[in-house]
Amino acid sequence: MTSIGTGYDLSNSVFSPDGRNFQVEYAVKAVENGGTAIGIRCKDGIVLALEKLITSKLLKPGANKRIATVDRNMGVVSSGLLPDGRHFVSRARDEAAEWRRLYKSPTPTSALANRMGSYVQMYTLYSSVRPFGVTAIVGGWDSEAELPVDGQVGSGPKVGSGGKKDGAKYGGPFLYMIEPSGLYWGYYGAATGKGRQIAKSELEKLSLSEGNLSLEEGVKEAARIIYVAHDDNKDKDFELEMTWVSSLDGPTKGRHEEVPKELREEAERLAKKALEGDDDDDDDEKMEE
Repeated sequence: MTSIGTGYDLSNSVFSPDGRNFQVEYAVKAVENGGTAIGIRCKDGIVLALEKLITSKLLKPGANKRIATVDRNMGVVSSGLLPDGRHFVSRARDEAAEWRRLYKSPTPTSALANRMGSYVQMYTLYSSVRPFGVTAIVGGWDSEAELPVDGQVGSGPKVGSGGKKDGAKYGGPFLYMIEPSGLYWGYYGAATGKGRQIAKSELEKLSLSEGNLSLEEGVKEAARIIYVAHDDNKDKDFELEMTWVSSLDGPTKGRHEEVPKELREEAERLAKKALEGDDDDDDDEKMEE
């Protein structure tokens, strides 16, 4: 810790002279020590994937799930401190249930991201608490069929301030990432954890903003990206955990579910094959030099 931070990292309710909140920065470091997690927004759904590091040979394979369903149309994957991630999911489920109770419809993904961003940010304000040590990726499918008439909630105005906008589009896949500071953005592809930099560069190569990637292609790309990020870190063994949510006409019928075992295993096989091909190319380049 540099001299500029001396005494200013004892409470998260105090800024340093250069405007930094050290407790939040420390929380970000905790996230960077966690396994890589990514989210991909495809043209017909969302894919969430996680590099679940195996810390003990005694752990049961397939247990200790890290990707959680918040509402039937929405899932959350997080990287960082596991207990913080569980508390984040618990609060998100409460928010989703409260929305259903009040408005009689599923929570829009943007609304949940907004509420959880505000909740996480609240933990950066008081000296009696500490910031969340997780960065969470929230992905879901907002179905037009399940939204209220005219896409409105409640009896608000149809025109004017707060009313329906001309040409407004409702429904579709949405992806958000919420950071320890409470900051959140909407993404086409998001990555966090130890291998985030490599995962981000791989996501950028997919040109996700063009909306050409199908859900099954997204599953295969997500597996490949997790394997590439893991290989670069030279870390321990890991399990690949993947979930997806599609449109009402898609394979999941608008629900957040685990990727079928057959498809996940095929995606892993292709990811390993691509990784071996890259290694062969690197060896050839070294021989030429």
